[in-house]
Amino acid sequence: MQKIKFNSGSSSIFFRSLDIEIRQLLGESDLLQTAKRMLWRKMIFYVLLHLGAWSILFLLAHTTTGSLILNYVFIGISGLLLGFNVSHDAMHGSFSKNKVINNWLYHFSFNLQGTNAYLWKVRHIGSHHVFPNVDGCDADIDNNPFIRLSPQHPLRKYQRYQHLYSIFVYCFYTIHWVFFKDFFYLYAKKVGNLQQKNHPIKQKLLFFGWKAFYLLLTLVLPILAGYSFADVLLSFFIMHIINSLFFIHFLIATHLSMETQFPETKSSGFLPDDYYTHQLATSLDYSPASRFYNLFLGGFNAHAAHHLYPKLPHTIYPDIAWLIEEKAKEFGLPYNKLNLFQSIRSHYRYLKLMGTVQRPN
Repeated sequence: MQKIKFNSGSSSIFFRSLDIEIRQLLGESDLLQTAKRMLWRKMIFYVLLHLGAWSILFLLAHTTTGSLILNYVFIGISGLLLGFNVSHDAMHGSFSKNKVINNWLYHFSFNLQGTNAYLWKVRHIGSHHVFPNVDGCDADIDNNPFIRLSPQHPLRKYQRYQHLYSIFVYCFYTIHWVFFKDFFYLYAKKVGNLQQKNHPIKQKLLFFGWKAFYLLLTLVLPILAGYSFADVLLSFFIMHIINSLFFIHFLIATHLSMETQFPETKSSGFLPDDYYTHQLATSLDYSPASRFYNLFLGGFNAHAAHHLYPKLPHTIYPDIAWLIEEKAKEFGLPYNKLNLFQSIRSHYRYLKLMGTVQRPN
């Protein structure tokens, strides 16, 4: 297989200029220290919020199916917010210089949602962050029979309606991740650009151990606590539908939209841009300077900042997003920015286009 490389590698005049100004900005203020303190405060808040949601389930008796469903939805959304604001930063090492602390925060908060932390880190760090939107390299846009996500994927006749039926497919996103996608990637011989990935036996044991713990926590213990099997199963299912729609509509447009590019390699194996320009071209921000979105979404709305500076705490993104935008304009580079509703609309327009024609970059 031909090795894929960036044009000029990571040598980017744009990024060197940007990095000088950002380092100067952070060096002349206490913005970074303030952001790190805020990161830890948010961690405590979202951990307590999620534990509180679980405590309500077992300490308060729900007398109606509706109240049980609402409790499960609270558990699910608080778990997602924990993942957005804690798991993601911990995986990138933003909480501490101590890798053990980052590891514990990441694995505990992420595995608690039923999704496997180890496997996602393999895909996210080794595949998605290196080659976002590159077909055959970015595991997040792997070809699937339901929805065409890349112009390089084969076009199936029924996908002309994907912008209409995708909402129903998206309803099953998190439950598919927990019960199918994780198992697929555990045994897959190829994950994006990662070939023949052999996982340590320790991680395989932890994989099944965490899955069993998740089922025990979400299904078995509530039934033992006195809730009916039917009510628990219904609540669990609705929780995952709400989780899925929340997750998809706040995150998927950050790479899959009309504005983002899907670069192809040349015959030499080189992508058209350097590494940092590629990150800009394949990312979409929505309201990146918004502290409201940053509070809840862990900086995913400032996606360019995250891909350029993945090790910085997401709480710093509102303070540097404007500088990234200005620097991109100075160098004549793409900087994609919309508001949330425009980004969601752009994603469905992109799906409609992908269902009918091969999209030029």
